[in-house]
Amino acid sequence: MSGTLNSVSVKKSAPEREVARGNANSVQDHSIFPVTGSDDVMAVDLFCGAGGLTYGLQRAGITVVEGVDIDGACRYAYEVNNGSRFVHKSALDYTAADAATALDGAKVRVLAGCAPCQPFSTYTQGPRGNHRDKWALLDRFGELARSVLPDIVSMENVTPLAVTDRFKSFVDELEEAGFRVKHWIVDCREYGAPQQRRRLVLLASRHGEIDILPPTHKHPEQWTAVRDVIGDMPPLGAGETDTGDPLHRTSRLSPTNMKRMLASKPGGTWRDWPDELRAPCHVRESGKTYPAVYGRMEWGKPAPTMTGQCFGFGNGRFGHPEQHRAISLREAAILQTFPRTYEFIEPGSAVSMKSVGRMIGNAVPPLLGEVIGKSIVRHIREKNIVGNS
Repeated sequence: MSGTLNSVSVKKSAPEREVARGNANSVQDHSIFPVTGSDDVMAVDLFCGAGGLTYGLQRAGITVVEGVDIDGACRYAYEVNNGSRFVHKSALDYTAADAATALDGAKVRVLAGCAPCQPFSTYTQGPRGNHRDKWALLDRFGELARSVLPDIVSMENVTPLAVTDRFKSFVDELEEAGFRVKHWIVDCREYGAPQQRRRLVLLASRHGEIDILPPTHKHPEQWTAVRDVIGDMPPLGAGETDTGDPLHRTSRLSPTNMKRMLASKPGGTWRDWPDELRAPCHVRESGKTYPAVYGRMEWGKPAPTMTGQCFGFGNGRFGHPEQHRAISLREAAILQTFPRTYEFIEPGSAVSMKSVGRMIGNAVPPLLGEVIGKSIVRHIREKNIVGNS
């Protein structure tokens, strides 16, 4: 058998993305390689959440056999959209033997994930999570990589981690285990994502130097704008739900916040409001710390970074550019580059804005996952790893 991925067995890939319909500038039009799928290249996704990274890796042709996460609410979204097994447990309790069993039979083994770091995250590993070492999840990820010794390791994380001594130790330990390690601060806008999102991406290989694909949208005039991906969504009022999509729903606004919404302009902040609408924290000197709350997005620019509270007008610049409401859960998911058809809850079940918002905001954007996956696929081809295994 030849060593190229084009010759290995092909499985049905993840569903086609439908991030924006009928727009030549939308995210869905920026594939870098044709989509393939192969059981020769398998991955485990640690801290998988609702499956953003898994979806992107499978779009690139990597079979993700299982995802691991402490949050059982993510099971339905993860499994129904990706066809991969969801393992409901803390990564602290997931063993090297578990990973080795999951990846058994693969010619190329990949360990991927986004290890939440307590100094920068509110993520916890159950009732006792706050009492464990603040670097426990990152350390566990490193321990698994050094024990399992996969062919390739990938990690996506917050940018402040890159300058810490603990991250330097993490990299040093991977190199001592035989990995060639590289990392970058990635601006997702430069790969076609319609939001401002900068993330740390690490790739490590036991088969030589590995690089991330070059940006496809390097210049601001190439960036994908809010209008490109949600401009055709059905209009809604505050607190309303679209009859055709239970996730195209918006949070209610109090009478005061509706007045604030009416006084807000695209790209503006609470400083555009008359004094009587400003909260005490805005008037005090400390108000300068919160310039991005209570704002509207702009049609012609990428959205701000999606967070777990991106459905709330007061939680960031999450106001709709022209409708008098915050963005809906579905619009947030689209801006996070999930396809419009991505399911987060079982049909007919109650929608929790908080729970679904957390799934969306905490996810690795599928588009970034696809870039990571295609970087791995390119590396496998260049190094002929399948043929040499």
